[in-house]
Amino acid sequence: MKSCVIVFPASNCDRDAAVALEAIGASPSMVWHGDTDLPSTDLIVLPGGFSYGDYLRAGAMAARAPIMRDVLKRARSGTPVLGICNGFQILTEAGLLPGALMRNDGLKFICKSVTLEVTNSATLFTRNYEEGQTIRLPVAHHDGNYYADEHTLDFLEGEGRVVFRYVRNPNGSARDIAGIVNKTGKILGMMPHPERSIDPVLNGLDGKALFQSILETLI
Repeated sequence: MKSCVIVFPASNCDRDAAVALEAIGASPSMVWHGDTDLPSTDLIVLPGGFSYGDYLRAGAMAARAPIMRDVLKRARSGTPVLGICNGFQILTEAGLLPGALMRNDGLKFICKSVTLEVTNSATLFTRNYEEGQTIRLPVAHHDGNYYADEHTLDFLEGEGRVVFRYVRNPNGSARDIAGIVNKTGKILGMMPHPERSIDPVLNGLDGKALFQSILETLI
């Protein structure tokens, strides 16, 4: 399986994402934000960090980077995309996922492990989890408060597009939402960091199942 990790100025989880992909044999290519074309790939990862220093809004400038034209083209033609933390923010700013990531409730940066419930185990990202399973993943964000209007939230819930939910909401996200997919289930945005939970020495193994799910679906 081939994969790409997009590297933006001030990305800080691009190497973590690459390590997680290497661990499942997904041979990642690191693609610079200023490039205009992606190599042949089965998966695109938009990593966590603070792209462009979070100027304007978190993810707003990155969503308009040169490489994003090809990311949008590939995503719309069916290439799976995983956006983690800042990557989730970029996906909403680029219009690939609905809603927005606002400042955390309380206006403080949050860096800790949180408990999540897997609310949809039928996606290509979650097939190795059980529905209703609780897992622990780290979060590290200042703008992770997921917002959408009530109609959009009802629509996401009705279509089973909420795939991760906070058990104890750390940031004020609407309906405890921690991760959602698009209509086809091929684009996932999530605030917690599965790539930081692939080793028992570092935050456990609860994130590894996500990457294994992707691999088993795409090979």
